[in-house]
Amino acid sequence: MLPYRESRLTYIVLGFFFIVVIGYAYFEAQGILFGPQITVTSQPTEVDKPFILIRGKAERITSLSMNGKTIVVTENGDFEEPYLLAPGYNRIVLDAEDQYGRTRSKTLEIILSAPRQAAIEASAEIVPPTATTTGSASTPE
Repeated sequence: MLPYRESRLTYIVLGFFFIVVIGYAYFEAQGILFGPQITVTSQPTEVDKPFILIRGKAERITSLSMNGKTIVVTENGDFEEPYLLAPGYNRIVLDAEDQYGRTRSKTLEIILSAPRQAAIEASAEIVPPTATTTGSASTPE
């Protein structure tokens, strides 16, 4: 029987093996460690058109909703949802939930400003037409 010898190669192989195992465990535990994440790519703050598209990506989620309405999310986590703004200040809340029941919210604040032409027309004084009379009067027969 050969005597046991410590080999540098054995330590390198074992070290590499444990680094791979720890890296894989970290990758699989990201859902537990970090929870859901919402990233909005189209985030306007002031717009002059009432119809916008909210686009973004949601990671590690089981459901996503915008102001209480469920949003369809692709397999990659991408989403795109149309929204009709009210005049003035608008607040849009995106809520995500993961498989462990943890939630994350993202709030978008958007101001719909009146278009410049509409503001000029609204500020112009409206004068009602005046009635004019002609010299002839007609009588019904």
